[in-house]
Amino acid sequence: MHEEEDKVPFTAHLEELRKRMINCFVAAGVGFVICYAFKQKLFLILSRPLVEAMESGEKFVYTGLPEAFFTYLKSALIGGLILAAPVILYQFWMFVAPGLYKNERRILLPIIFLSTLFFVGGALFGYFVVFPFGFQFFLSFSNEIVRPLPSMKEYLTFASKLLLAFGIVFELPLMITAMARLGLVTVDFLKKNRKYAIVIFFAGAAIITPPDVVTQIMMALPLMVLYEISILGARLFGRKKVEEAEGTE
Repeated sequence: MHEEEDKVPFTAHLEELRKRMINCFVAAGVGFVICYAFKQKLFLILSRPLVEAMESGEKFVYTGLPEAFFTYLKSALIGGLILAAPVILYQFWMFVAPGLYKNERRILLPIIFLSTLFFVGGALFGYFVVFPFGFQFFLSFSNEIVRPLPSMKEYLTFASKLLLAFGIVFELPLMITAMARLGLVTVDFLKKNRKYAIVIFFAGAAIITPPDVVTQIMMALPLMVLYEISILGARLFGRKKVEEAEGTE
């Protein structure tokens, strides 16, 4: 009887979810308004790697009348979501936390922090390291009869997708560590299949990055380092370690 009284009605969960989502939308809206005031500067920051690779005097173009407006709009929206990310993560935490055990809450918060850190690190690596080399490769096809005319819309789509891909790829250590904690993989398995992982990394880098060898290597090498970090994470937080800790309690 006491357990039934402690149960929260399903409608209360929906109401809580609605409130948290409204807060997220409001935060994203405020972030969008703030970023829209700096829309041109935001696009300039995002396009700087390509601008620096272009020859002096070369500029972006827009082929449709509303293209520049919508490109700035999307830039402000992306910036607004990034600006609102702390609030969105906090709302997610406040919604999920009441339904977790104490030890699960202790784990979830570091996971959220680390996943954000790895994602941002991957995006920054793509922006500062891979973009300059990749854009120089693409612009190298310019000659006396071929001239690059990068479109604002196409660049924003290309750059945002590539940065998203790098951010997701850099989540590798967390994903493998989580799999090890669930018992899906072991340290021995990861070590044994290291050579296959390296082949997959180079194949994936060839697909994700621009098609030149230097950029592919610059993508594959960090993945190899992240894989070694994953093995360390599996060793420290794998199922055996969890079971040993539970056995000592």
